[in-house]
Amino acid sequence: MAKNKRKQPRPSKPPLAPSALLKLFKEVQRPLSRAEVIRQLQLKKNDKRNVKDMLKELVRQGKLIRIRRGYGLADAMHCITGRLEIQRQGFGFVVPEDARRRDVFVNQRDLGGAWHGDKVVVSVFGEPKAGRNAEGRIIRVLERGRKELPAKIIKRMTGGDWLCRPSDPRLGFGIIASLKEASLAITVGDIVMCAPGEKIDPTMWEGEITEVLGAETDVAVQEAMVKSNHNIRTRFPSGSAGQAEGLPSEPSEKDFKGRKDLCAKQFVTIDGATARDFDDAILVERLPKGYRLWVAIADVAHYVNEGTPLDKEALERGNSYYFPRSVEPMFPERLSNGLCSLNPQVKRLTMVVRMDTDEAGLTRSATLFPAVIESHARLTYTQVKAAIIDKDEAVRKELEPLLPMLELAEELARKINKLRSKRGSLDFDLPEPEIFFNASGEATDIRPRQRNFAHQLIEEFMIAANEAVAHYLIERDLPCLFRIHPPADEEKLKNMFRLLSKTDKSIVMPKEITPKKLQMLVASMRGTDKEYVVNRMLLRSMKQAKYSPENEGHFGLASEEYAHFTSPIRRYADLVVHRLVKAAIALEGEETTAMPLPGQKKLQNVAGHISGRERVAMDAEREILKRVTVLFMRDHVGESFNGVISHITDFGFYVELKEVMAEGLVRLSTMDDDYYTYWSQREMLVGERTGRAFSLGQAVEVVLDEASLERLELNFSLKSVVAAAMDYKDLI
Repeated sequence: MAKNKRKQPRPSKPPLAPSALLKLFKEVQRPLSRAEVIRQLQLKKNDKRNVKDMLKELVRQGKLIRIRRGYGLADAMHCITGRLEIQRQGFGFVVPEDARRRDVFVNQRDLGGAWHGDKVVVSVFGEPKAGRNAEGRIIRVLERGRKELPAKIIKRMTGGDWLCRPSDPRLGFGIIASLKEASLAITVGDIVMCAPGEKIDPTMWEGEITEVLGAETDVAVQEAMVKSNHNIRTRFPSGSAGQAEGLPSEPSEKDFKGRKDLCAKQFVTIDGATARDFDDAILVERLPKGYRLWVAIADVAHYVNEGTPLDKEALERGNSYYFPRSVEPMFPERLSNGLCSLNPQVKRLTMVVRMDTDEAGLTRSATLFPAVIESHARLTYTQVKAAIIDKDEAVRKELEPLLPMLELAEELARKINKLRSKRGSLDFDLPEPEIFFNASGEATDIRPRQRNFAHQLIEEFMIAANEAVAHYLIERDLPCLFRIHPPADEEKLKNMFRLLSKTDKSIVMPKEITPKKLQMLVASMRGTDKEYVVNRMLLRSMKQAKYSPENEGHFGLASEEYAHFTSPIRRYADLVVHRLVKAAIALEGEETTAMPLPGQKKLQNVAGHISGRERVAMDAEREILKRVTVLFMRDHVGESFNGVISHITDFGFYVELKEVMAEGLVRLSTMDDDYYTYWSQREMLVGERTGRAFSLGQAVEVVLDEASLERLELNFSLKSVVAAAMDYKDLI
């Protein structure tokens, strides 16, 4: 009797993926309806729902565009997906998700109801002109950047609802809001969190008040507003928080395996007095013919593996966010201030860059390896300056065991700085503001932040380490996440040289504008009345640094190869580079298990995201500074201040004050002695009747007329010209 043959089951078809749909659209090279997609892929009826859901998701992601009879590829239809950044003047730029694309300019009339921070699809029209961004029109809002908005209570409406206005000046509409909970106590002038609902008309939305933040004069409330305005996370999700809580409080003996024990070496940390996370420690030793510089960086990658909840949250944040009264760290404090912080007299895991230099301070060789160190002291910049620069005997006695090493470190740092200066690295002498508070949390002063050579010492060593790491990965032909800085805007630089040459015939525009030539110009203007103008115009010509897997060099540092390695506690880019270095070390056989190397596309995506988050951090920092400055200056309306003209426009000029670090606008509408014309090529305003000219760097006395929190503006009127106003004939 013949045996029954067992019927072999047909191999099951792999589940349909969104990538297959995108591939189909690219191959067909035309828009397709849903029915055509199903027919082309030879799918069955029960796949229809799946296809519908995937098409909907691809539209939500901005990869496909919904058109009248089907769907089309966004790229093929000249559409780009990105985040909208609206400027104070009302227009905006869409920053593409693909970091290789340039930002797209969007006129105010073409915003299509999108808000600042929204994920949008922009339709690009026309070809970008030389030096100009392409222009586009927003055709769809894919995702609101904010589900809730901080808003100021304006008044109570008939019926019990409240009229609010978003605190972000870039959102030009009002909200009529009800209370989520009747127990919320609200008064006019309070700042609240409001969830917008339906649009009533172009200038008004419905909404619901979910939380009361407090009085707008409270700096903590202002910080909460800025964090919300910029989508800065203030809580760690349970997954990442739980992972952090599960980490040990101290490294264990098994963590030390395979690491060099450097605990006996005299490493120290040098930071600001209020710093709480220490991710770098330094040590300098003398060699027979040069120096040995050790830079030890917290080994965050040992505790945070790629793809874990802590890693995903750190990537989402991109970096830590610093505010005058608070910090939103990239990692929970248990890790950032504890286990990974190089606190004194405790063992910590590090990645070390050991650099041997010649007598001039030039790095001749560099070695990278994992180690365990024990910081011998937590020093401050002020301490180091007092001991090494000021030779303060009391402080020197306090730091006596460390003095020889610190003096050697100063010696090497000055030599490295001299080499960096020689190659053309640019250092702008522009002060940063520091806000001082009283015990009640009110701003009492805004003064230039004090810097000294102790700051410079750490900066020189960190730059040297970052360059050594980039060189290490390039030399091995391995991927790297570079910190790149494109060359300055050539047209702006030419304009600067033209302007300066009008008043100083010795200034000639070079054939090639290099960092070295710019540095020589800055040096020649130091101490003259043109120093301020040169620094300001140079700064405005600089482009923003960013991250990229492609090495394009760093213009500002005049560096051919540069990466961020020295701050993995507060920058995700450094964590990525640490992982790449660990993989490189493993490939050389110094570790038993090799880590997978990320591909170019993955690095490109990470670079684009963290560059965007860095831009968010900078914008948030600028906004909170403006808010606190306006709050502080509201008590000084009517007072006179001395300042210098820092920027000129066709509607007036900005004045930077000398008594307090603040900047405000003198509008032409307040100047009634003449009609003024803006000469953009010469950066000045010229009176048509008198010939009186106002130019960059000119000293003036102004009166504060208004300090507006709603518009984040200080408005001045001109009281007198401290330095005599120039006649335009002197400048032509």
